[in-house]
Amino acid sequence: MNHKTERVLVVESDDSLRKHIAAALSDAGYEVSTDYQGGMRAVLAFGPDAVILGANPPQLDCCDLLSEIKGSENTHNIRVVMLSPGGSAERTRGLDLGADDVLSLPFDPHELLSRLRSQLRNKSIADEFRERLRLAEENRNATQQVVTAVNEERRTLRVGGVATVAVLIVAALVFLLFYRRTQEQNTRVYAAITRLQSGVLTEQRLMERSRRALDERDHSPSPASDPQKLQLQKQSETLKSQIATSKSEDASALQNQLAAVESRLQKIETEGKFAERIIQAYEPSVCLIHVVLGFREHTTGLRLRYAGVTSSGEPQTDEHSNPLVGLSGNGPEVHLDVFGTGFLVSDTGRILTNHHVAEPWWQNDDLKEMLDQGVEPVIAEMTAYFPGITSGIAVSTEKISAAADVAVVKGNVSGLGIKQIALADGRRSAVSGGPVVLLGYPTALDAILARAGAETLQSIANASKGDPKQVMEELARRNLIRPVTTQGHIGDVLADKIVYDAQTSSGGSGGPLFNNQGKVIGINFAMVREFGGSNFAIPVAYGQSLLKP
Repeated sequence: MNHKTERVLVVESDDSLRKHIAAALSDAGYEVSTDYQGGMRAVLAFGPDAVILGANPPQLDCCDLLSEIKGSENTHNIRVVMLSPGGSAERTRGLDLGADDVLSLPFDPHELLSRLRSQLRNKSIADEFRERLRLAEENRNATQQVVTAVNEERRTLRVGGVATVAVLIVAALVFLLFYRRTQEQNTRVYAAITRLQSGVLTEQRLMERSRRALDERDHSPSPASDPQKLQLQKQSETLKSQIATSKSEDASALQNQLAAVESRLQKIETEGKFAERIIQAYEPSVCLIHVVLGFREHTTGLRLRYAGVTSSGEPQTDEHSNPLVGLSGNGPEVHLDVFGTGFLVSDTGRILTNHHVAEPWWQNDDLKEMLDQGVEPVIAEMTAYFPGITSGIAVSTEKISAAADVAVVKGNVSGLGIKQIALADGRRSAVSGGPVVLLGYPTALDAILARAGAETLQSIANASKGDPKQVMEELARRNLIRPVTTQGHIGDVLADKIVYDAQTSSGGSGGPLFNNQGKVIGINFAMVREFGGSNFAIPVAYGQSLLKP
């Protein structure tokens, strides 16, 4: 059994925080280093199993170091836990940059150690998978050497002996190829499935996510408490006080400042009112799309299945806690649940969303390894959940754009009274600096669960047993599905994208971006990693082209 002490490198500029982290790690039995001044050289010299990475270390770009660690063959499996000031938006950006986990500051040492242990367990599993693959490769090489030696000896054998050896060689090669393919494929598929398991909802995981979402909601600023608005209101009161006590020669300048502040406040109030109108009119038309992926072997078409399930309904695992999967057996199919946003654009049930929502494997590096092993994803089920509709609507992909990350899916919405959303016409509808409103389901289930009470969450967990499909149906039945609204302004308008600063995250892909006329000008599809709080939207013209006959 391996009793090697695990190593952790702490990269943090604040002296007291760095010492606090190092002390907590040392007390937990880890070998700790705080010498990071050499960047990647320090990482390679220490050889850590994990790195605790502060968001703003001095003379060292944390994002560059993170990219170097994850981009190098020698270090990509080092687990990186980032410490980030701020809320969910900052944590999401850290994860998008490649961190394995992100913890907000200030942090609880017990939570840090718990998350670190979880990451190191995952690393240990991945390391063992690679070692298995290495041994399989060594076995293949050894067998090839035997085959080569036998071939050399064939020249001295009689005809009968040659035939016998030939049969043995063919049998050995067949066995070798089958063994190598099976071992490598199973090893890599196991690794991919293990990573995908992070998205599987057990009843316990559902409750943990619910509690975390509630905690984040409680510590996040209220939407009604717009920081910019509060600051301007405070500034206005200060100026009024100064005007009341100032000399006449100073009053004019103060009055001009007050007029500018009041004008900005009026603008915020106006934008807030148009946002309210959009929410009232179109919130029921923005759906949460739940895509269930299955996996099948490319040549045989057989579906990937779990070998079996335990009495608690969880997949059976081997001695290393890897789910047992294969192409035969009576266990349930392996499924991956993916969420995105869409919005109704016709009374015939056509819904605009992203290509990567309709086909989650498109440009998805996380699924590439399974594709490389001959296991291809297939849509097992796709369902749209609209606010106020007490059950999901089955949808299927109708069209996918070849020019942009846009797709049209379609379902039967007849008789449901869902209003189609108006689309803007022409590029002038999106103007740099103009206000925008974004509707969508960022963080998907987490945001919805955060709005439910503890008793409701427990009831949903009990009723669904953590099955994502049943969770969604329970949320719909209880009318708990509603999109999140964020506001912002357009930063730039380009031919193929709109840059804006209304916040979103994963799950918000496919959401409609409205201008102040209440019309959709874009379809949200990505965050701009280089600019905090900024996002990309596909101009709605790309979606309109798909809607043409």
